Amino acid sequence: MKLIRFSALFTFALLVCGSLASAQEGQLNTDPPKGIAPEEIIQKFAAKEKQFKEARDQYTYREDVRMQTLESDGKAVTGEYREVFDVTYDPQGRHLETVVFAPQDTLVGLLMSPEDLQDIRHGYPFVLTSDEVNDYNVLYVGQQQEDELHCYVFDIAPKHLDPKSKQRFFQGRAWVDDQDFQIVKVYGKRVPDIRTKHNENVFPKFTTWREQIDGKYWFPAYTFTDDTLHFRLGPDVHIRQIIKYTDYKRFGSQTTITYGDDQKQPSGEKPK
Repeated sequence: MKLIRFSALFTFALLVCGSLASAQEGQLNTDPPKGIAPEEIIQKFAAKEKQFKEARDQYTYREDVRMQTLESDGKAVTGEYREVFDVTYDPQGRHLETVVFAPQDTLVGLLMSPEDLQDIRHGYPFVLTSDEVNDYNVLYVGQQQEDELHCYVFDIAPKHLDPKSKQRFFQGRAWVDDQDFQIVKVYGKRVPDIRTKHNENVFPKFTTWREQIDGKYWFPAYTFTDDTLHFRLGPDVHIRQIIKYTDYKRFGSQTTITYGDDQKQPSGEKPK
């Protein structure tokens, strides 16, 4: 988010609810995994992530974004950015986004940047595929229970980070289900922050949870942010953000996706 220098106050109460936001997390066990090497886990989940990325491009869904600026104590909302849009496809399978709700932006002290909008659409649903994994250092740190899921936990950081480059990465932690070898949760931020002499574009930490769709794909379901952005050119800004991804539906196209034990569908035929 880019800093802008003005202030105003109004009050709005925010209630955060839903089972994803209150997921029970066990203690981190730093023992090595049994019967499998960390490098093999990384290879497995990166391959599944590539399949996941291709599969998600065959689904329509709704994305509901609410980002708020708050007073420093986090008790009162001072402004809000809201957008609800549907991701669909035309008959040729081309990606479409239809905005269904977008009231006037009232954020205080911040301006949404192109990078913020890109993160909302592609950055927060972080995917680490076999095509991208070599750009990162991926370090096994242990095992942890996430509700009913037993997960391998990895710290992830880009190998090379050039503040002058437009290329951006994820830095943080990922939880990988030990049965499906898919990422089910990530926590971290998009890097690097962009700072110049007269401009700052600072990005918040976020958590994204996934849920299982159609019994096999772990798709993003909920992103939550509660962070304070630290600016050198102006005051800190406390933000809170909630993104919900709902109404996943398989879209029939000419592309065939095979996943695990899936059977191939004839070209152009919708799966039953």
